[in-house]
Parts: sequence; C-alpha cells; structure tokens
Amino acid sequence: MKASKLAYKPMGFALGALSGVIASAAFKQTWKVIEGEGDAPDALDEDRSWRQILLAAAVQGAIFAVVKATVERSGAKATRRVTGVWPA
Repeated sequence: MKASKLAYKPMGFALGALSGVIASAAFKQTWKVIEGEGDAPDALDEDRSWRQILLAAAVQGAIFAVVKATVERSGAKATRRVTGVWPA
C-alpha cells in the first residue's frame, strides 16, 4: 500500500464521521426551511404523505452526497499538500 494511502486512511475515517455530522445538521436546517417542521419524516411515518417522505429522502440524499464529496475532496487535497502525492 502506498504511503499516501496509509496517510489518508485515518484522516478518511475521521472525515467520514465529520461529514455525517455536517450533513445531518445541514439536512435538519434545510428541512425546517422546506416544511417548517423540526422532524423530517421517515418511510414508516404513517401520518406523513408520500410527497413529504420522498421529498425528504431526495433532499437528504443530495445533501449527504454533496457534503461527502466536498469533505473527501478537501481531505485528499490536504493529504497531497502534506505528502506531495494524491491519496488514490
């Protein structure tokens, strides 16, 4: 395994956890703006409409994907700055 991959592994784990926290907070705030409610519905919430459930799932997926890509890319760039090599 390349040294750059080894250097990135622990950072990747930490960044993964951080991206989950950031994405979760961003989704909660976004959902409040969209629906004016604190809690987003999940698939088993029988009091919510299909529209609300599918909208929440789509928004959550988009936010998590964008945050994950942003954090991973930033981590890879930081690894390259430190090691001089891209971690892939």
